[in-house]
Amino acid sequence: MTDTVFYAELPWPEVEARIAAGAPVFLPLGATEQHGRHMALNVDVVLPTAVAARAAAEVGGLVLPTLAYGNRSQPKTGGGPGFPGTVNLTAQTFALIVRDVICDLFRQKVRKIVTVNGHYENIGPTIEGIELALDAIGRDRTDGLVILRVDHWDMVQPGTLDRIFPDGYPGIELEHASVIETSMMMALRPELVDLTKAAHDGPAAFLPYDRYPKPCAEVPPSGVLSLTEGSAAEKGEWLLADCTAGIVAAVAREFN
Repeated sequence: MTDTVFYAELPWPEVEARIAAGAPVFLPLGATEQHGRHMALNVDVVLPTAVAARAAAEVGGLVLPTLAYGNRSQPKTGGGPGFPGTVNLTAQTFALIVRDVICDLFRQKVRKIVTVNGHYENIGPTIEGIELALDAIGRDRTDGLVILRVDHWDMVQPGTLDRIFPDGYPGIELEHASVIETSMMMALRPELVDLTKAAHDGPAAFLPYDRYPKPCAEVPPSGVLSLTEGSAAEKGEWLLADCTAGIVAAVAREFN
């Protein structure tokens, strides 16, 4: 039992002892969102959880239960509300959850916190949640608190992207349910990926503005914003290695 990095799998005295010893606490932030016909709805839960767990294992950290619902899916980054299966939180609700978790960790004397995000639309509400937590704690009372906010894809090295996308990287927004996420899922949870069901109906070509309330017609029917062609478990391992190494380096830099 005591070998696990997962916070909720430990009894409270072990959690208390690890926090007292200075363990950083990781909060994975995900979503339950469509990821094409070829992948499960939990991609944005699986990926940040795995990255956080790998990093925590290297730095003696603890991984909190993942927030499995994300901020509202948008057409240009997640396909939007037109797909069954996606369960959204409002930005306000998401930010308040992040705020409350950070405040309660602070109450329990946690001073090293890393949020690891796997859902593009969570970026803004995560920042707001952190700021609200600092307001609630009192910015003159933070007592050595350091919070790192990480989007796992930002840790991928340019050289790795060049290897995966020799014809050019389309950008993380269009990579929804595409090569990066599909490859990482193939490395981590291949039973949740079925490439025979992938429909090669992308990439999306979005207009330079948003339109409401009519659904965005430019989203490919599959929900994949770019392409799945070229996905491979080996590429997923390259990506996971970069993400883990980047977070470990950030922890070493900021928490020591």
